[in-house]
Amino acid sequence: MSETAKPTFDVSVIGLFCIDILGRPVRRIPDGGNADFIDEIRLTVAGTAGGTIIDCAKLGMKALAVGAVGEDEKGLFVRATLEGFGIDTSAMQRYPGVHTAASILAVRPNGERPCLHVRGASDALLITEAEYPRVLDASFVHMGGNGLLGKMDGEPTRALLAAAKAAGRTTTFDLIFAQASLMEKIRPAMAYVDYFAPSIEEATALCGRDKPEDAARYFHDLGAKVCVLTMGGEGCFVSTGNTSFRLPAHDIAVVDTTGCGDAFTGGLIAALHRGWDIERAARFAGTCGALCAGGLGSDAGIVDFDATVSAMDSLPLKH
Repeated sequence: MSETAKPTFDVSVIGLFCIDILGRPVRRIPDGGNADFIDEIRLTVAGTAGGTIIDCAKLGMKALAVGAVGEDEKGLFVRATLEGFGIDTSAMQRYPGVHTAASILAVRPNGERPCLHVRGASDALLITEAEYPRVLDASFVHMGGNGLLGKMDGEPTRALLAAAKAAGRTTTFDLIFAQASLMEKIRPAMAYVDYFAPSIEEATALCGRDKPEDAARYFHDLGAKVCVLTMGGEGCFVSTGNTSFRLPAHDIAVVDTTGCGDAFTGGLIAALHRGWDIERAARFAGTCGALCAGGLGSDAGIVDFDATVSAMDSLPLKH
């Protein structure tokens, strides 16, 4: 793997790929064996890697998917859907007899979505050193899903990101279901992270600091170069270590918040890949999150790069 050779892919997205089964609006769970009627049910490819890579592809990036699925109907759906977006799935690991990770989400009228999740094949994902030349053959390497990656959490993630930096790649990092216990596993990897993009809730759960300025400083001290903390309806907080700023969220009608953070990360990667500065890239990322929140599922809202730029310039901002 040469540091000077032009990578084959724009982005390699590694981590959690799952299926989401979403329904809305769910106001209650019917008693006994009764039924209620809702407006919409969707089946999507999601996860901190799956949702991000689909948005990267929509935004014009040549993308490599690196994850794990079972040899079941859900795994077939994941691979077919990714390929339908032009994503290379040749590095996806397949595990016979193991369920593909999946979630059932009952989306409430206000956009909240309580979740039932099967971990499945995501816990079996393991990237060995022999696979580095293939999975790191991209300008950007995104690691997404620590917290639900049984074998990758810990030293395998540190080693992978260290190899990515040694190869001259730009690294981005996000996680899921963050708890304080995860911090010890990911701490050594932070020195190899160029852009860390958790939600403020996840950042606080990891480091115990409520204020975004304090949380960002905690991760900077561990080596993360840029911290981009998403804050839902309050926008985002960006810290480069030397400077920091906040950006407001768009003022939109929220349908479903599933995948908004993944859309944000995908938008951030796509904008940085085009050479945008961090402030404009974070604005673009916020627009991606807003577009996603306007529909059902993690692949909602985003059409392509130009349409998203137009939305960035036209959608109203919260004051």
